[in-house]
Amino acid sequence: MTPTSPRPTPSPDGRPGPRRPSALARLAGASYRRRRRVVAAWFVGSVAIVALSAAAAGEYSADYAAHGSDSDRAQELLAQDFPARAGQTIDVVVRTDGPVTAPAMRADVESMLTAVRDVPGVLDVTSPYDQVSGDGRTALGRIDLDLDPSDTMAVADAQRVLDLAADATAPGQRVEVGGAVVAAEVTEVSSEVVGLAVAAVILLVTFGSLVAAGLPLAVALLGLGIGASLIGLLTRVVDVPDWGPQLAAMMALGVGIDYVLLMLTRYREFLADGRDPYDATVSTIESAGRAVLVAGTTVVISMLGLFATDLNYMQGAALATILGVVVIMLAAVTLLPALLGFTGRTVDRLRLPGARHRPATGSPVWSRWARLVQRRAWASVVAGLAITLLLAVPFLDVRFGFPDSGNSPEDTSSRQTYDLVSEGFGPGFNGPLLLAAELDGDATPALAALADQLRGTPGIAEVADPQISDGGQTGLLTVLPTTAPQDPATEDLVRTVREDVLPAARGDGIERVFVGGATPMSIDTTEDITSTLPLLVGGVVGLSFLLLLMVFRSIAIAVKAAVMNILSIGAAYGVVALALEGGAFGQLFGIDEPTPLPAFIPVLMFAILFGLSMDYEVFLLSRMREHWLRTGDSSRAVADGLAATARVITAAAAIMVAVFLAFVLSSDVILKVLGLGLATAILVDATVVRLLLVPAVMQLLGRATWWLPSWLDRRLPQLHVEGPPEITALHVPYPRTEEQPARHERAR
Repeated sequence: MTPTSPRPTPSPDGRPGPRRPSALARLAGASYRRRRRVVAAWFVGSVAIVALSAAAAGEYSADYAAHGSDSDRAQELLAQDFPARAGQTIDVVVRTDGPVTAPAMRADVESMLTAVRDVPGVLDVTSPYDQVSGDGRTALGRIDLDLDPSDTMAVADAQRVLDLAADATAPGQRVEVGGAVVAAEVTEVSSEVVGLAVAAVILLVTFGSLVAAGLPLAVALLGLGIGASLIGLLTRVVDVPDWGPQLAAMMALGVGIDYVLLMLTRYREFLADGRDPYDATVSTIESAGRAVLVAGTTVVISMLGLFATDLNYMQGAALATILGVVVIMLAAVTLLPALLGFTGRTVDRLRLPGARHRPATGSPVWSRWARLVQRRAWASVVAGLAITLLLAVPFLDVRFGFPDSGNSPEDTSSRQTYDLVSEGFGPGFNGPLLLAAELDGDATPALAALADQLRGTPGIAEVADPQISDGGQTGLLTVLPTTAPQDPATEDLVRTVREDVLPAARGDGIERVFVGGATPMSIDTTEDITSTLPLLVGGVVGLSFLLLLMVFRSIAIAVKAAVMNILSIGAAYGVVALALEGGAFGQLFGIDEPTPLPAFIPVLMFAILFGLSMDYEVFLLSRMREHWLRTGDSSRAVADGLAATARVITAAAAIMVAVFLAFVLSSDVILKVLGLGLATAILVDATVVRLLLVPAVMQLLGRATWWLPSWLDRRLPQLHVEGPPEITALHVPYPRTEEQPARHERAR
């Protein structure tokens, strides 16, 4: 039971020899030689996929309900017997300086309501004047839509309602609408363009050449276009949330640029070593290409872990992201070799004026840094742990829930509606509880008694008179809490109603009562996700551990990777929780008010970040393993591996952080939080973890870093990511012409 051998396997004559060319090396050679065909195939294929998506793409949808839960059952009953109350709604608030029911004030509003009935998707309109506040200055109405909770109102229709409300506003009278109209109030910034612009600047600084900087961008853009089109087709068969394409774009841009950056850096190293472009290309794919495939596979494994949640929208988002990553992986090992066939040794051409030529080899600055960390290993470990744990602390006080109109920007009509309703009627009117009862026989007296009991329950402001469906099978009670939908007291009220009030209501025609609405759905979704979290974490960590074990032949490395990835993810959770508290820090990212965190976001972040964190682990450890196999000196392998990769990892991390932070500009809280969390985790992972904790821990472990029991070594499949000692044109023949290939002898 010793560390894996640091020496190359000898050839039959006793001398160290190269490995036989792998299928990946042969694929790279073929792509290089037939570069025109490969580029043409990618171009034609992308055009065909884009055209097909334009003609056959489906609609985005997301069902955030926890299937089989109490709130989900309530939604099913409402959809069956009270369809007008089961879909999405638009609140209409009229606020006046004097009596809101004055005839002079009503004409414009009545005209607006008449016009609203002609908007597509409107089922029914309840006049605001049917519900007037105690002071007589505020009226509240409702527009019921033929839209499932998982659907989004068409932007044109939402804008039409907003325009009608604006036309009804007059001196002394405000008319605001909120709810489903938020679709027209979302002001999106092209986050992809911002991220690409920043990435281009970083690439230009890194390489100092337009050609070298353009290759990663070209591959990432092609992958982004194909991936986005495939997602459009994916919506025909699975539910994909409306933020799914942006998430996939975020991932495709980040990993696409990072992967090609890594491979291009290795290609320049091989050119600097004196290899010809063909040989350098094959060697790049055989070494860095393998690392990219392993890194991409960890991302795919992590995203597949989201299927453990049994939430359709999470699975749709996972498949959308996987599609983008797989396209990038294929482009990295086929399209990039073809493009390198065109650039050859001119990859550093078109240099920027004044740009300093940066050698492709390792940096002495980072080499000195590695030695410093190794000399202060224990201090580095303590510092790294302190930083990551300190950043994670705010997550202990995180508040779960779904953001609503109360978290919208103050200048939007949805937020104005929310505030006016709270002021005129009470905050609970913004989030009514919908109690759906299964009936068996005449349950009118029993429903009336239940309504009276609810009215006497602390925390309930008002209970509407019971309604019974036409078939007499379902009863509906609308309960208005005294507190806002996101208030913890409202969650306590829901549990009180479910556990203390409703069990006693069974009988006399009432079979069972289910509690639905925004707050109950949030409670049920959080509990559902929490119950599946151990399976997700265990599956993702376990499969990633096994993959790293096969790649690096080391138990310590696999364990270390899992622990350190969790540290960086915890730090990201903490920063997100701190931003959601609002205040000065939250305002930096456009979060002005305390905002709850949807429970699925930490799960989604875990899956994404565990895969992305493995990228840098694979990139760094593959170079360290190369040096270990060459020298057998663990301390030197760590220092040399870090010196060789620190600059490219830093540049790659800066690009990914820029791409993710660009999504903070989105007005969608989900994308905003995901962008901030992912950027934080990558920043921590590429600095504190990879440049501080990893070399320090490996220094303390010494040769034990590379230990693997011999019996396990024999049973595990071999997955190499380290570059072979030699890959030459003799091993993967390059023909003199495509019509008349030259015959090459095997290497001696």
